[in-house]
Amino acid sequence: MKINSLFKTLVFSAVSTVALTSCVKNDDWETPPIVCNNRFDAPTISMADFAALAPSSGTYKVPADGAPVIFDAYIVSSDEYGNFYKTISIQDKPENPTVGLSIEVDKASNYADFPVGAHVRIKANGLVLGLDRGTKKIGSVDPQYAIGRIPSVLFSRYISGVCNGNAMDIATLVPTKVSNLNDAKNEKYLNTLVTVPKVQFASSEVQPQPKTFINYVAGIGADTDRNIEDATGGSTVLRNSGFCAFGGDLLPTGNGDLTFVVSRYNTSWQMYIRSKADIKFDNPRYDPAPPKGGTAINFLGSFTEDFNSYNDMEETFPKYVNDPTVGNRYWQIRSFNGNKYIQISANAGSGNYETYFAVPVDFTAANNISFFVNVGFYNGAALKVYTTTDYTALGDITKATLKDITSSFNIPTTPTSGYGNLSSAGTYNFPTDLTGKGYVLFKYTGANPGTTTTIQIDDIKVQ
Repeated sequence: MKINSLFKTLVFSAVSTVALTSCVKNDDWETPPIVCNNRFDAPTISMADFAALAPSSGTYKVPADGAPVIFDAYIVSSDEYGNFYKTISIQDKPENPTVGLSIEVDKASNYADFPVGAHVRIKANGLVLGLDRGTKKIGSVDPQYAIGRIPSVLFSRYISGVCNGNAMDIATLVPTKVSNLNDAKNEKYLNTLVTVPKVQFASSEVQPQPKTFINYVAGIGADTDRNIEDATGGSTVLRNSGFCAFGGDLLPTGNGDLTFVVSRYNTSWQMYIRSKADIKFDNPRYDPAPPKGGTAINFLGSFTEDFNSYNDMEETFPKYVNDPTVGNRYWQIRSFNGNKYIQISANAGSGNYETYFAVPVDFTAANNISFFVNVGFYNGAALKVYTTTDYTALGDITKATLKDITSSFNIPTTPTSGYGNLSSAGTYNFPTDLTGKGYVLFKYTGANPGTTTTIQIDDIKVQ
């Protein structure tokens, strides 16, 4: 019986197939019409007016059973490459937006349903709105958090695409052009897309070798801040998620346009890119802290520099070169009890610092060099002394051939709190084979966090 039933089924299937095939008179199948219907009614409030409902503290819950609160927005973020995690940034217009918001969602791969530029409609009834850790957000009621993530199963209850014909409307976003990074750190740009020109990663991020977009701990990616700067002196942080797909790639070393979503965590500004395509660093790097001085270089075999002819806080020394090669800290004139000297420290800074103070010397005529030195709040060796004969004033000092003579001097390692006193570091006798015109270089190396020791130098004497 089972065999007969199986046989009948096979025969029926074969006949049905023939019948269906014979009904088709040609190979041109008609595509069934696609119907796109908006899930929600027309907007009842602008996004800007909705955002203005956020209280200065706490949250506002939109009545679930009240009059419909519906507004339109455009998607500006993307989690396709992992740099946005369970959060969606929206702005009110595809160009020249007036407001942005962040939506907390317990859902990943949102880019598949709502790509960048997607025109969405949000029904906010039942959601909460408020300022959370520095930025305005909307999300669900949550007993543990001020603003919770909207559960994935409820996502479509609140957010839907807007139709344009038979498909979702997807606009081409035009990032707001902002002249510099400091101007981008403005509440009016939060959760909106901006572009800043002439941006580059800070030298501490790409020198001597470029870092990767994120750090890895035991092979696991960690959320990482990378410092960026612009040609006007502006700076901020580019934050990358530990899950970003390009985390292991090296940072680009050039300069150019950077497009990002403006964000803030409490009081710390954090900018996010959607992918590496947001980085257009096609131009050569500029020097954010170019060498100063060097306009009256004179190679002498005998002289003394006590710095008393300079003004406090001065950084430009015509007879010498003051050159930060990493970071932006210069040697500066400071004074104590009427005595002036040069000083540098990584204290109160951020990142790595390397700065040279170049003193021209006629090595053929000179016999030795001596100087006075002092340290403050010592927490690591920060001063090295070199000689070189192939450096050109205001040129690339990192390309010079250096001879380390630091060990010939007595550099203090105390006090660890407060300051010591300027005292002789000793005398270095130039070797007989060191001839011609060259430089003695005082190099400061510090970092914060890291070595922040303050170095003071005075009474440089060549004879």
